[in-house]
Amino acid sequence: MDFINNLNESQREAVTYSDGPQLVIAGAGSGKTRVLTYKIAYLLEQGVPAHNILALTFTNKAAREMKERIGVLVGPENARYLWMGTFHSICARILRNEAENLGYSRHFSIYDTPDMKSLLKAICKEMQLDDKIYKPAAVLSKISAAKNMLITPEEYAMRADFTKQNRIDRMYNLPEVYKTYQQRLLAANAMDFDDLLMNICVLFHRYPEVLRYYQNIFQYVLVDEYQDTNYAQYLIVKQLAEPQNNVCVVGDDAQSIYSFRGADIRNILTFQNGYPNVKLFKLERNYRSTQTIVNAANSLIHHNENQIFKNVFSEKEVGNRLGVYAYMSDRDEASGIASLIKDEKARDSHLTYDDIAVLYRTNAQSRVLENELRRLNIPYRIYGGTSFYQRKEIKDAIGYFRLAANPKDNEALVRIINYPARGIGDTTLRKVSEYAVAHNISMFEVVQNPLEAGFSASTAKRLQDFASMMAHFIEVMETKDAYEFAETVMRQSGIMTTAALDRSPEGIDRKQNLDELLSGLHEFVQQRIDEGIAFTPIQDFLAEVSLLTDQDENIQDHMARVTLMTVHAAKGLEFASVHIVGLEEQLFPSQFCQSPAEIEEERRLLYVAITRAMKNCTLSFARSRFTNGSLGFTSQSRFLKDIDRQFLQLMDNRAPSTQRFSSTPNIPRTSSIPRFSSTPSTPMTPSSPTTSPIPSDWNPGDRIMHRVFGKGQVLRVYRDEGTGNDKIDILFDEKGQKTLLLTYAKLERLS
Repeated sequence: MDFINNLNESQREAVTYSDGPQLVIAGAGSGKTRVLTYKIAYLLEQGVPAHNILALTFTNKAAREMKERIGVLVGPENARYLWMGTFHSICARILRNEAENLGYSRHFSIYDTPDMKSLLKAICKEMQLDDKIYKPAAVLSKISAAKNMLITPEEYAMRADFTKQNRIDRMYNLPEVYKTYQQRLLAANAMDFDDLLMNICVLFHRYPEVLRYYQNIFQYVLVDEYQDTNYAQYLIVKQLAEPQNNVCVVGDDAQSIYSFRGADIRNILTFQNGYPNVKLFKLERNYRSTQTIVNAANSLIHHNENQIFKNVFSEKEVGNRLGVYAYMSDRDEASGIASLIKDEKARDSHLTYDDIAVLYRTNAQSRVLENELRRLNIPYRIYGGTSFYQRKEIKDAIGYFRLAANPKDNEALVRIINYPARGIGDTTLRKVSEYAVAHNISMFEVVQNPLEAGFSASTAKRLQDFASMMAHFIEVMETKDAYEFAETVMRQSGIMTTAALDRSPEGIDRKQNLDELLSGLHEFVQQRIDEGIAFTPIQDFLAEVSLLTDQDENIQDHMARVTLMTVHAAKGLEFASVHIVGLEEQLFPSQFCQSPAEIEEERRLLYVAITRAMKNCTLSFARSRFTNGSLGFTSQSRFLKDIDRQFLQLMDNRAPSTQRFSSTPNIPRTSSIPRFSSTPSTPMTPSSPTTSPIPSDWNPGDRIMHRVFGKGQVLRVYRDEGTGNDKIDILFDEKGQKTLLLTYAKLERLS
């Protein structure tokens, strides 16, 4: 139990409390993962059996790392039988045992996002719906939102709020699409990610004895990143923790930034209302960042009304103030940031490119940044690119594994039936699909008996040859472990030969990726043998890879590179130096965020961005930016004036690089600090340029239409004496206030 001495007082109190429900509010960089890890180790040391502890995380990577740390503290044998993993992986594990209660077999497939979109696209096409309106991504988003709220297709059709929104979006047939989608999933013995959560709730509701069985197993329930839970996850935790309510949730409401994925901040804000005798713990010491960075982030987030108040502090060095840079254009901003990175790397011999990150609100901002980094020969990586398991050749190979494990998996069959090429074209495949739907059978059953479906003898033979090959693979699967089975499939199907014959650079890369897949399978099987599991079927491998998250799949190379990423992707990471770009109205906060709740989430998003920095943090914005193919003038983000001025320093972009950052933590003179405007439309400069009214066809109050921004009302027309440009200020109905160059505005008069 000596490891308890490694904790500070607040951490130790949270770890050693085990007498009921507890809420641990963990500020950024406060050692949240350590507390959760040590708490589980403490419970094990207190004699709680490992199989009676359930720990829920949001990435498999986090679960693995925590389990390894626990093994170091109490021994790997003591940690082996912990129920630890993501919500989705734990739910999948339970559903494998209970699937027959819901009409599935235990070897059901788990559809990833491309599978879901493919199925929805096919359904909408069959229903002859307009593909410009019923885009797969948009349809999937609506269905996912419903599932996260545990709304079934039948309930969805009855909900007035959904019906109203679907009318606005012109998706009148969405209830029928949702219903058909669920029917097809069940027929294919498949679940999507959201089904894993929803079906657990359905299972526990229909079969109380099954719920009681798992309640008896899980004597302690611990949840990481609780602020990111949706309604289904909230309900799963609440049900499994009853009746003893030995539940510990750890999170930070100030870092709740995933509402677009269904996360509901109310789960953590109201947690204390849902449990009697709950105890609150606050972890407020930040071990990551300098005092100035922590104080700046605090001053920002304190403007939010909906929060659990905490006073995060740092005992590290005071550190430099956050440099604020104002640029004339987005290209100037990118060029300036690239130069800053070059300069700071040259000044600090201990700083590597891996220590530096550029964070932005939207992925589209990366293009101009990439151009400037390349120009200065600065190596970079874009976090969240195509992951290993989403590469075509890997998905093709796994498609064979999936179909062998679950012959009803129509999406897997569609993917592989003509790869490598077998002369089975789209027309044949469409007929197979139509016959399967009409007769309520799987596509594989049609392929096994193609003559009954009316195919010609030549086409039938090609289909039967494929079916025979897959039947052989199904037999092999019963006797060979995951690695041996995969090696057989990849060799006999022809996909390995096809890759080997392609000597182009892309072909060589594909062959190497397939080799890496086999290496990973071999490692997976060997690891299971080391854990005492004698035989590992391919189904176990599929269950693991189907549940990998974005962070789990991110492939890192060994070359030091600057990291470019969205702020959402940066959560949970840290860098010595962080540059946050694009702090402008309509961008950060996003133009799509208008309500007070949405603005508060955007403020939390900037809080997350700032608290990724350990030593250095800069904030920048551009006064003009190309969007939708045209140049528009911008204004500084309202969030800049939310940060206490004493923690900021306006930087002179023209100053020599040696003067850009203070080498000491002393606070500069007040005259060097920007005077922030009381409204978000005033540029952050020491003094605003003068303006004068000009004659024009447009007058304040005129109603106009703009081809990009829609309808709006003219506020004023004037000449900017600083630049000599004639400008027009317009308040758009949906896009907010914008300033346009009068010459290029191309406005249409409405009234």
